Amino acid sequence: MEPIYSSILAMFPKINTYLMAGALVFARMIGFFRFCPIFNRKDFPTLVKIPFALIITVFIVPFLSPEKVFTECDSFMLSLLLNVVVGAMIGYMAQLITIAIDSGAEMINMQMGLSSATALDPTTSAQVSILTKMVSLMGILIFINLGGIFWLFKALLRSFEIFPMYASHIPLAQLIRMDLLIKMSSNTLYMGLQIASPILLATLGQDIILGVISRTAPQVNVFQLSFLFKPVLGAAIMVWILPMLMNIIEEYFLSFANII
Repeated sequence: MEPIYSSILAMFPKINTYLMAGALVFARMIGFFRFCPIFNRKDFPTLVKIPFALIITVFIVPFLSPEKVFTECDSFMLSLLLNVVVGAMIGYMAQLITIAIDSGAEMINMQMGLSSATALDPTTSAQVSILTKMVSLMGILIFINLGGIFWLFKALLRSFEIFPMYASHIPLAQLIRMDLLIKMSSNTLYMGLQIASPILLATLGQDIILGVISRTAPQVNVFQLSFLFKPVLGAAIMVWILPMLMNIIEEYFLSFANII
């Protein structure tokens, strides 16, 4: 093997440099795929993720000037670990954007009384409601349609300018803006309420009406009527507001187009 390796080095003198750079970029890609939306789903098989990350690594490495790796890399294992962490941080911040859609779907699900209508989600190995799953998939499709995958890889490429692959410390102040992180975290509740507000108001009005009926006609079993009316009313309102809901989700995603 040594003669073969020596002959390869003679033919390609920079092969060690490019292999080391490729390993660092691949580590960042693995951390990124672990947390970012779309790619972190279990219905995206690992046997597809790894070759896809490897192909992207092959295309990215030549544009990153990997000749600096040997001159500035203090510890290869440390750089490898830091690249995984940076990729995971970028993926997690992107995941915060889509979590807001799921929180709104959960609020709608609870108000409609469909919490017991659950099914096993193979992507998370957990019991999720059917309505939550539907709204979550709709949000992912809108995200893809608006060019969300392009935004994700744009953010990943931008991270190599802020945190080079051979760096030995993470510049958190430049990589993560705390005001932006707080805004994205607070949007999880704000956007969820904005999505679920029509259902919340309708069910609140229904509860008031049923409360009045309960006081005026105590013999009416209002408790059982609520189980009948809430899903029907909620489904009717969902069908009515669905086009508006899609526009709200699109505007929410587009507001982060120049950030992530």
